[in-house]
Amino acid sequence: MPKVLIIEDEPSIRAVLKDILKDQKELNLEVEEAKDGLEGLSKLESDVYDLAFCDLKMPKMDGMEVLRKAREKDINTLFIMLSAHGSIEMAVQATKIGAFDFLQKPPDLNRLLITLRNALKTGSLVKESKILKKKVVQKFDMVGESEPMLSIKQMIEKVAPTDARVLITGPNGSGKELVARWLHDKSNRAGEPFVEVNCAAIPSELIESELFGHEKGAFTSAIKQRLGKFELAHGGTLFLDEIGDMSLSAQAKVLRALQEQKVSRVGGDKDIQVNARVLAATNKDLKKEILENRFREDLYHRLSVIVIKVPPLNDRRSDIPLLVEKFLKDIAESYGNKKKLISEKGMDALQKYNWSGNIRELRNVIERLVIMSDSTISEKDIEKYV
Repeated sequence: MPKVLIIEDEPSIRAVLKDILKDQKELNLEVEEAKDGLEGLSKLESDVYDLAFCDLKMPKMDGMEVLRKAREKDINTLFIMLSAHGSIEMAVQATKIGAFDFLQKPPDLNRLLITLRNALKTGSLVKESKILKKKVVQKFDMVGESEPMLSIKQMIEKVAPTDARVLITGPNGSGKELVARWLHDKSNRAGEPFVEVNCAAIPSELIESELFGHEKGAFTSAIKQRLGKFELAHGGTLFLDEIGDMSLSAQAKVLRALQEQKVSRVGGDKDIQVNARVLAATNKDLKKEILENRFREDLYHRLSVIVIKVPPLNDRRSDIPLLVEKFLKDIAESYGNKKKLISEKGMDALQKYNWSGNIRELRNVIERLVIMSDSTISEKDIEKYV
């Protein structure tokens, strides 16, 4: 339900505006009033409004000052300014400060309703954009102040601005993709594509087509030309996750692509120049894989200019309270509920647990506890549901 505030010192105009807004049944507006600028600003500070109709000339604080102070306090309410003595200069000034629109009093009904609908639509789009951005930031936020995590963050700060290839190692669920995302986001390529390939999830007979693309007719199901991940990541970053599961034939082609910065599509005879920074990750011991002839030593040396080792969660237990609080907050926001609390003994129990599935397992457990527990997650809840 959109919430609207009418800031107007004349009771008759407030009443007329409120009636007009309440008549728009399809918009389902919740309408509140403020009799002057000071009361209006106080309401804006204490509650969240989608839209404010604000008079310019008022006692105690005029409309321009209300708008200015609202923007200084990062209040995101959209303002439609009202004035019986408005001028083009006033309208321009209000717009510069951040007003959505400027209407003469008494406002034309059609103009007022069009402006109202446009403002609500704009506010809705802005809100959705902020939610999406927040979700992206939350998804790739690197949480932790333990010594291993601080060391990783320092390495990322040093390595990210370069084009050095990085091999990220660590057990499943420990956050290797997160490290890759941070390396990309803090690099000079941040505005370009981040393309991820899970080498373990693609059948060996299709991995070359996935990485290098194919020409129409290259094989039975190749009904049209397809660009490979190397081409799609041109100018940006290519993240080869679980590279230890890649076939030896695909490894040979990846090595050529890294050496020559060229790829050739399956079924094609033309070399295509590519410029992608390659990051790779694995949960395997690649040196052991080399000894057992399952991984190319020359490719290993190409990929491991820098090696970042992501520790298991059991080696960074001091970060668990920070991770738990983040997950509780994220889950509450995604469900649209109030964030649940966790008791001190409950947190102690989580820190003592053996997290064989690492951060991924912890996130799943917290979601389960949020669903199954009351407002405060207790030690008994953890014993029952973990």
